[in-house]
Amino acid sequence: MGDAPNEIGRRLRQIRHAQRKSLAVIAGRAGISVSYLSRLESGARALDRRSLVVALANALEVAPSEITTLAPVDHLEQDQSLGPVRLALLSVAMGEPSGNVIPVDVLSKRVAALLEAQRQCSYVDVGLGLPGLIRDLHATLKIGRDVEQIHRLLALVHVQGTQAWLGDIGANMDLGWQAATLAKQAAEQVDDPLTHAVSAFGTAFGLIGAGAFDLASKALAVPNLGTTSREAAQATGMLTLASSLVAAAQGDQTERLAALEHATDLAQYTGEGNALWFGFGPSNVGVWRMSIALEAGDYVEAARIAMTVNPEALPSPTRKSAYWREYGRALARLPRRQDDAVVALRRAELISPARIHRHPFMRSVLAELLVKAKRDAVGRELRGMAYRAGLPV
Repeated sequence: MGDAPNEIGRRLRQIRHAQRKSLAVIAGRAGISVSYLSRLESGARALDRRSLVVALANALEVAPSEITTLAPVDHLEQDQSLGPVRLALLSVAMGEPSGNVIPVDVLSKRVAALLEAQRQCSYVDVGLGLPGLIRDLHATLKIGRDVEQIHRLLALVHVQGTQAWLGDIGANMDLGWQAATLAKQAAEQVDDPLTHAVSAFGTAFGLIGAGAFDLASKALAVPNLGTTSREAAQATGMLTLASSLVAAAQGDQTERLAALEHATDLAQYTGEGNALWFGFGPSNVGVWRMSIALEAGDYVEAARIAMTVNPEALPSPTRKSAYWREYGRALARLPRRQDDAVVALRRAELISPARIHRHPFMRSVLAELLVKAKRDAVGRELRGMAYRAGLPV
């Protein structure tokens, strides 16, 4: 098969060797067995949990991104927009957006169209629209026109548009954090709990990606929005789901389950919705329950939950791709279910190639499956998927 396909495992070994540390030393610091660390380095086991990434980063005394940030070797059409988006963010940070002053109703329609494209996994369209929208929003704000409305739009577009798009195409985590920071700055200028909720969600996810779980938990501790409206209840539900994910990463089972139960109750109250472009509702809660079980290392539970979710009822392609991606992750760890895992991951790839090719956890799962692959039709499907993700096969 040539070189080991697991880039993250190879990175772990390189860092450990550079520090002249033994498997036993790093495994002991990370709280795992020597054999488990050896399997992670060889690609026989996927590194697909945030808590384990952080434990290994701490053991190696590096940032989590040093382990998980991998340069993509494939090319997707949306990549051509990354440079213009980066320049737009830099221009805004320098106070020189160089955009056009646009009426707020026109900007609102452009924001809605862009966020709908993000929801549909139309990443090329999002990438083409983002640079101009970022510049025009900030240029309009700069002259003091419709300030409160623009601040609300900025918080929304930087979290649900900029940050989400950057994450989905596998951009550098620092760019996503820059978008989350701009959203936070905008939210702080308005007295609107819903805008603060959007900002808190974006800030928390940036912190989760950096392994700063305690800070993420604090970011999510915004004033209770209550259930005075379905919009408020949906926002509360998303913050509650994020809190459960953080608790899973921290190993706090009591808080994880309590938050999930609260989110489930809220979803029963709200029904399916898309307030603030969160897509909160019973079906989406099911996908989040899968993700949270995976973070807790309970692959059997994640697969069991998947059987209770109807993927066709999920509100958008983004959620459908997430369902098949997480189901594939769970099946990959179950005995005699590797072929089913490949089928699930292929379904996710057909909906959104970037969410398979560019996510470090998914690349690690593909690498683990490659180690176990058979020379049959499913094995060929797996190798094709791995090849498109830029893994050596």
